[in-house]
Amino acid sequence: MKRLSLTLAVSLIGSATLAAEVAPKDVQFDEDGAVATSLTGKPGDAASGAVIAGTKSLGNCVACHQLTALADVPFHGEIGPSLDGAGDRWSEAELRGLMTNAKMTFEGTMMPAFYKVDGFLRPGDAYTGKAPTEALTPILSAQEIEDVIAFIATLKEE
Repeated sequence: MKRLSLTLAVSLIGSATLAAEVAPKDVQFDEDGAVATSLTGKPGDAASGAVIAGTKSLGNCVACHQLTALADVPFHGEIGPSLDGAGDRWSEAELRGLMTNAKMTFEGTMMPAFYKVDGFLRPGDAYTGKAPTEALTPILSAQEIEDVIAFIATLKEE
């Protein structure tokens, strides 16, 4: 009985460890900027990802990208490439890298790092001396990143 209880406890602890959320500072990028490992250990939800991509206060992907799947959301931008067919152009690992910190793939990109908390310039200190000093939070949570990836992965060439 003790052995069964110990085995069960170890397997539960191992499962919890596998499903633990990856902190922004612990994200592992490969040499091309892709992130192979899920940030949450669980799959994203494409329907939630679509909402995040089209919501101004969240991902707001349409501010910079054309996206036929979200044609009902007004004011699509033209700064970034069209996301139509993105699920065929990039793997989930590449999409995760782009969403987490696109500058790891495209150094000069204007795309924001949606899951980064350090390394930002705080110009307020030079002008007012009143820039906030507390830690910044990521723009999107790990699960929101995974949801957007799940959505974008569904965008296939027709």
